[in-house]
Amino acid sequence: MNMTLAPGFRSPDPQKFDRNAYIKYVEEKLPAETPAMFGLHANAEIGYLTNLGEKLFATILQCSGGSGGGGGSKKDEAVKALLNRFLNDLPPEFIMLDLFARAKDKTPYVVVCLQECERMNTLTSTMKKSLEELNAGLLGQLNMTDDMEQLGNKLFLNMQPDLWVKYAYFSNKDLLSWFDDLLLRIKQLQDYSEEMTAPASLWISGLFNPMSFLTAIMQVTSRQTGLPLDNMTLKTDVLNIIYPKEVTSSAESGAYVHGFFLEGAGWELGRGSEQGYLTDMVLKDLHPELPVMHVTSIERKNQVKTGMYLCPVYVTTARGPTFVFEAYLKMESEESDENLWILAGVALLMAPE
Repeated sequence: MNMTLAPGFRSPDPQKFDRNAYIKYVEEKLPAETPAMFGLHANAEIGYLTNLGEKLFATILQCSGGSGGGGGSKKDEAVKALLNRFLNDLPPEFIMLDLFARAKDKTPYVVVCLQECERMNTLTSTMKKSLEELNAGLLGQLNMTDDMEQLGNKLFLNMQPDLWVKYAYFSNKDLLSWFDDLLLRIKQLQDYSEEMTAPASLWISGLFNPMSFLTAIMQVTSRQTGLPLDNMTLKTDVLNIIYPKEVTSSAESGAYVHGFFLEGAGWELGRGSEQGYLTDMVLKDLHPELPVMHVTSIERKNQVKTGMYLCPVYVTTARGPTFVFEAYLKMESEESDENLWILAGVALLMAPE
C-alpha cells in the first residue's frame, strides 16, 4: 500500500525498504514544513512569524530598559508626556445616579448599558487615580512606591499596566493603541447611554462583556414569544453591508452588530439578495473584517445547520480563555465540507491585534 503522508511525500513500499533505506528516504524526500503540509494557508506562517518577531523585540526592549541611551531624565520626560496626555484625554466618568434615574424601563438592553458604564467607570477611575499618584511622585510630592515605579516602567515601554489590565477587557494591543481603542469604546457608551438605545449597528467588540448583549437579544425574544429562554439560541446572518455607517435604523428583531474579523479564511461578499460565504484567504490579509452581522434569537430546533460552519468566536488571538459564543457562517454550498474549515482552524476574532 502506497499512501500520501503529506503533499508530495508518499509512503515507501515497506516490502522494498529496510531501516537504513527508510532513513535515507525521509532525509532526502521529506518536504519542508510549510503551512500547506498541515492543511493551513500560507498566512498562518506569516502570522506566526510576525507574533514571534513582536515578542522578541518586546523582550529586547524590556531587557534594555526601553531605551537605547540617554538617562533617567529622558525617561521621566517621556513618562510625564504620556501621563499628561492620558489625564487630559480621559473624559469624565458616567454619572450613574443620573443614568439609573433615566432608565425607568430596565429592559435587557438597558441593563447591559448600565453594566458597561459601571465597568468603564471602574477602569477609568483606577487609571486616573494611579496616574495622578504617579504624577505627584515624579514631582516629589509623594514617595515613589513599587506600584508607581511599575506603572512608570509600563508607560515608558508602551505596555498595558497590570493594575489597569485587572479591570479592563481582553486585548493584545500596545498601550497607545489600547488607549485610542478605549476612547472609542467610551464614545460608543456615551451614545448608547444618551437615549438608552443601542446604535443602529453596535460595535460589539467595544463591550466589556459582548455575551451579555447577545444574551439580552435572547431574553427580549423569549419575552416577546413566550418561549423558555433555555430553548433559545442565536442565529447569525452576515449581511452584504461592509460599512456599519450604511446601517441607518435598528433591526426589527435582534440587532445589527459589527467588529468581527476572520482568522483562517476569507469572506466572499454576496450579490443582491444572495448571502456571502466563506472562501480561501487572500495572501497577507491575515484578518479580513466581516461585514455587518444580523443576530437574532430562534428556537434551537429551528437552527439551520446544513451548508453552515459552526464558527467559534473569540476576543483575541489567544483564543481559549477569550471564547464568547459560536456563530453559524454560510459555506459556498450545502455540499461543502465543514471539516475543511475545522482543519484550517477558522475562527472569528473581535480584537485580532
